[in-house]
Amino acid sequence: MDELEEQLVECAHQAERLVNLEFFGHRAPTRQECGEEVEVDGCGERITRAMLLGQRKHALALRCAKQVLEQRWPAPFSIEQRYRFYPHARLLETVSKEEEARLVSQGCTRELWRTIKPDLVLHSDSNLLRSALTLDFKFPCPDTNEPRWTRYGEKSAYAGSNQGRIYQEALQGEAVMVSPRWGMTR
Repeated sequence: MDELEEQLVECAHQAERLVNLEFFGHRAPTRQECGEEVEVDGCGERITRAMLLGQRKHALALRCAKQVLEQRWPAPFSIEQRYRFYPHARLLETVSKEEEARLVSQGCTRELWRTIKPDLVLHSDSNLLRSALTLDFKFPCPDTNEPRWTRYGEKSAYAGSNQGRIYQEALQGEAVMVSPRWGMTR
């Protein structure tokens, strides 16, 4: 899987370079630029430049990753598949893209409360509820920050845990971060 990993890291590098070039020329954003509030979402939450850059970089990295996986991964894979996970019952189910879109458009996001959405899930066989490897692209801003799994807050269904741990528990495979500067972080 070394060549596959190298190519996925290259997808992160490419996304980082292209988005930074578009916004900052031939440099990375500064800590101050990353923290600047650039807009407010529909719930009144502030959106920082780091968040917007991360969204753009994710979109490019996922497009690249899809091309790589279509050539290099012989088994099925999922891109941004949302799962509903009940840890105490050890139950995992998929949430269709249509259901997710319907809930979001209705403003009914509390129905997504007990869900996870990893960037990439590589399956070893046709069981799409198990992973051979779960990958999440991370684009720290500034790029000198170490990538880290998002910690779930007090109001989360997974309070006290982080994305990586929940991905491993839910999908029963290794969870790995992919970032331009740090590569694959296990």
